[in-house]
Amino acid sequence: MKRHKRDRVERAYTRGYRTGSSGRARDLCPHADITIQRQAWINGWREGWCDHLEGNTGVPGVQSTLALSGRRTGLY
Repeated sequence: MKRHKRDRVERAYTRGYRTGSSGRARDLCPHADITIQRQAWINGWREGWCDHLEGNTGVPGVQSTLALSGRRTGLY
């Protein structure tokens, strides 16, 4: 099985980032319970939303996602 499929927290963060950077609402979080995956999704959404507000969409947003995906998946 590929690593991408195994690391659900990183995948949740990336999907949250994509949702936030596209300007969609935080209420679209697919994780209903308070779990590590939900927290990672919310963290990713927050980062994406900030990039969306700053105008970092398109290529700069993708580069930001790649730079942050490995470092910001933890809870904070």
